[in-house]
Amino acid sequence: MQVFEQNDQRYMGAALRLARRAAGRTSPNPMVGAVVVRGGRVVGRGYHARAGADHAEIAALREAGAAARGATLYVNLEPCSHFGRTPPCARAVIESGVARVVAGMIDPNPAVAGRGVQALRDAGIRVEAPVREEECRRLNEAFVKHVTRRLPFVTLKLAASLDGRIATATGDSRWVTGPAARRYVHRLRNELDAVMVGSGTVLADDPQLTCRLPGGRDPLRVVLDRRLRTPLTAKLVTQPHPERTVLITANDAPADRGKRLQDLGVQVWRFPVSRGRISFRRVLRKLARAGVLSVLLEGGAVTASRAISEKAVDKVLCFYAPKFIGAEGLPMVGDLGIERMRQCSQLEAPTVRRVGEDILVSAYL
Repeated sequence: MQVFEQNDQRYMGAALRLARRAAGRTSPNPMVGAVVVRGGRVVGRGYHARAGADHAEIAALREAGAAARGATLYVNLEPCSHFGRTPPCARAVIESGVARVVAGMIDPNPAVAGRGVQALRDAGIRVEAPVREEECRRLNEAFVKHVTRRLPFVTLKLAASLDGRIATATGDSRWVTGPAARRYVHRLRNELDAVMVGSGTVLADDPQLTCRLPGGRDPLRVVLDRRLRTPLTAKLVTQPHPERTVLITANDAPADRGKRLQDLGVQVWRFPVSRGRISFRRVLRKLARAGVLSVLLEGGAVTASRAISEKAVDKVLCFYAPKFIGAEGLPMVGDLGIERMRQCSQLEAPTVRRVGEDILVSAYL
């Protein structure tokens, strides 16, 4: 590998690390980091801190100042070429006088889709793309799905014993996994837009579904509750900001109960029922229209099996605790109707790592 290619890889890595600093803060925009390099020295750094704030390129070029002229700009996503809440970055890049731009990936947004790169090339700037594309796409996988399919990216989180049980026969599930795994889940809640559970989980555990990390951000709380069984005294209803709780229910769910919940500040979204179910796809589309790019699906078993059956899951995070519960315990996934091995969904790109005393298996569906 030539020296300039090694440098491109290295500086793109720096841009990716900067982009990750804003995880959970940029929605509905992507996470973007930028580095300006001149004469082998970094002269400017920046990242998109939140929606409505300066884009990464603007922040990095501002820090670089006059040193940007003749420099190389590294950015993990193609500079935008259209007016949104901020002016187009491609114009600012051209005006800065940089000689070369290295982009991690082409923007999948149809409003950009190569136009930024073309504008730079038309201005005489040399553009290299893509570089470390797979990492760049993984970083913004929720944004990619949202702008191309108008659906949020769904991550299914499961926590089970080594024999695949999420609770004992009595329903006791505190705690299957250890404190490190639970902290990891709170980091996910801090970074993803919404957390979703079934009404069974609400009735069994009365969860808060908040992020309990210092300085953390609470996700939108979504409950699949076809019959509006969520108690008026549930923590999801009585804790601060009840408007951040959304109950997904059927059109024919009790109107009086829905009104009482709404009077307490909770959002109630009604959907038609087909074959005894509310379509996951309908729910996800409405969440996407509300600006939700990513959903953390926390189960339980019935909700998990429904989401898998309806092909609504993009990624699976399964924590395994080093303990046995036994066959009488509750399984992590409900009935999928599978009779032959060839019917099983094959998970892709699996990885395995330790999280405290537990094992985390991550894969894509």
